[in-house]
Amino acid sequence: MNRRDLLLSGVAVAAFAGAVATLRMGGPQPARAAETFEVTKTDVEWHAILSDEAFNVLRKEGTEYPGTSPLLNEHRKGIFACAGCDLPVYSSETKFDSGTGWPSFWQEIANAVGKTEDRSLGMTRTEVHCRRCGGHLGHVFDDGPAPTGLRHCINGVALSFKPATA
Repeated sequence: MNRRDLLLSGVAVAAFAGAVATLRMGGPQPARAAETFEVTKTDVEWHAILSDEAFNVLRKEGTEYPGTSPLLNEHRKGIFACAGCDLPVYSSETKFDSGTGWPSFWQEIANAVGKTEDRSLGMTRTEVHCRRCGGHLGHVFDDGPAPTGLRHCINGVALSFKPATA
């Protein structure tokens, strides 16, 4: 291998690495970057109040491993709130078992979430984020139950649960 071939190989590897980074789960959302939110913090401030996993999901648009959230099996009546700013985003009344490994809901609480187009992973999906702090919650799909036919597939680590009081 000569020096030119070595250099071209290095360029190809760098281009491939960049493409993989672009397609990673929960890639950056430029459309949302233009939005302004009521609750804003620096990464340092967010990291101080969130676990590493919650920070990765809410602030870096990551995805938790399926089946790992304790909220997946939460069946009490109550409210699921954004783990970043505590805004109520889903009611237990709309939660259902989708079999996907993530907490799923057929409808959000009115005026609780924002939606943007997500073109990561080589497909187009609808990303859902907290309308107050912009935290990434998950995605919405058209394969849910009646009455909406929607499945809000939400990262449990992006939520906190507040049981209803009797």
